Amino acid sequence: MSGRKGRSREAGRGAARRKSELPGVPGGLDAVFGVHAVRALLQRGETPRELWVQEGDATARLAELVEQVRAGGCRVRNQPREVLDELAREASHQGIVAFAAPLAFESEASLWFKLEAWPHEAPPLLLVLDGVTDVHNFGACLRSADAAGVHGVIVPKDKSAPLNATVRKVACGAAESVPAYQVVNLARALARLKEFGVWITGTAGEAETMLFDADLTGPTALVMGAEGKGMRRLTREACDGLVKLPMTGSVSSLNVSVATGICLFEAVRQRGAGRD
Repeated sequence: MSGRKGRSREAGRGAARRKSELPGVPGGLDAVFGVHAVRALLQRGETPRELWVQEGDATARLAELVEQVRAGGCRVRNQPREVLDELAREASHQGIVAFAAPLAFESEASLWFKLEAWPHEAPPLLLVLDGVTDVHNFGACLRSADAAGVHGVIVPKDKSAPLNATVRKVACGAAESVPAYQVVNLARALARLKEFGVWITGTAGEAETMLFDADLTGPTALVMGAEGKGMRRLTREACDGLVKLPMTGSVSSLNVSVATGICLFEAVRQRGAGRD
């Protein structure tokens, strides 16, 4: 075991111990932090099992949201800010933490059903993540996808990050609002997307076409590979075209979540979102 892996595992065990030491943390549930994330839960039609609200000013500030949650039969508990800070760590809890059932990926069949019923006036924009196994990167990609109005995120069943509590924390509500589909065979799924008229655009450092020269206005699936390794061979071969970002500095690549945000918002720019 390397020193880095050893420290990482020890940090994980320490975080688990800290959480277990907090008073009354419900077992078997994911902690969902922040106003937007809790509202996203309600919009999905899901009522949290338990809600923690910060004592003091936050109780009054969040009264309307708390009553909405309470109306669904959720238990509400007031907690000192120190308890919420300890539970959230790096996340911004904004005075509210919900405990909800773990998320699950939507099925591949659900993806094909939605594409069959897709309105022609709104070309789909999909994000495909091939080999992104880091939960922090996955959560950040979901957050960018939500901000860019992505209609769905597609991941393979193998070599992909789980949809766990850490992902929900990093995504800040996007894990609840952006559909995430898990497919058995990614290359086969990309071939099926083409049958729906979706153009598959992959990202690769050796591509000849710059991102800003590609046409992303039609039905598009943007494929992002894992850091370092990039897309797998079969995934690359399934793409209709490859694009790259202009790298003018000394580094040769960007963090996958950063690159994802740049690529998605180029699609947003081309599609004219926000224009009068």
